Amino acid sequence: MCGRYASTKNPALLAAEFDAVDGTEGEAPGPDYNVAPTKSVLAVVERHPRDEEGNPDPGVTERSVRVMRWGLVPHWAKDLSGAAKMINARSESVLEKPAYRDSAAKRRCLIPADGWYEWQPGEGRKQPYFINPGDGSSLAMAGIWSVWWKQEGDERKPIITCAVLTTDAIGEMTQVHHRMPLVLPADRWAAWLDPDSTDPKDLLVPDSDLVDALELRPVSMKVNSIKNNDPSLMAAVSLTDDEKPEPTLFELS
Repeated sequence: MCGRYASTKNPALLAAEFDAVDGTEGEAPGPDYNVAPTKSVLAVVERHPRDEEGNPDPGVTERSVRVMRWGLVPHWAKDLSGAAKMINARSESVLEKPAYRDSAAKRRCLIPADGWYEWQPGEGRKQPYFINPGDGSSLAMAGIWSVWWKQEGDERKPIITCAVLTTDAIGEMTQVHHRMPLVLPADRWAAWLDPDSTDPKDLLVPDSDLVDALELRPVSMKVNSIKNNDPSLMAAVSLTDDEKPEPTLFELS
């Protein structure tokens, strides 16, 4: 799963990295080393621009960095109360579940991250790990988004919400947890964001080369509390032999 991650780059840097424009309109959140459910996050979308009457131009697409709220709320939901439980969507069923299927077909996004945190199950306390690329580039987590309308007096205000897709863990990630976010390599970004493509099923599998290149390191228990939010959360800590993950079958051989 993906319940916490780090996102520290500003919209201008992400726009350059993802070949997009900054569409945050000054509302972007600052660097966040401990992104938690329902927080404002940055996401990359690709849409057909609309004219003054709201009609899309099918001949033009624009990729932009936008602000969303983490925790998807379907347009038909009565309120926002279920958002914290909708931060993840399983890639195996996202095209079928009523809460997700419309977004998966029509409203897909990339959610940039420096890396994500995962907790290794075990007896007693769970050890947090940070998983990230070793070259400083951003991870592109596959996401979906939706629009929920909030009534404020006589006006309706759109609230854009999103969820991160998850998949079975592969490679070294299986040492920490059986699930992980679906991270997409750069050569899949265009297909995933394509606003005219309604069947992304071929993209719902992890890329082994990308995952194998990720770094995984144990980090401080401080990340357990969302009150803590600074660069030290991503720093490696030393584990005792009793705290180290069990070796894989490959390592044992």
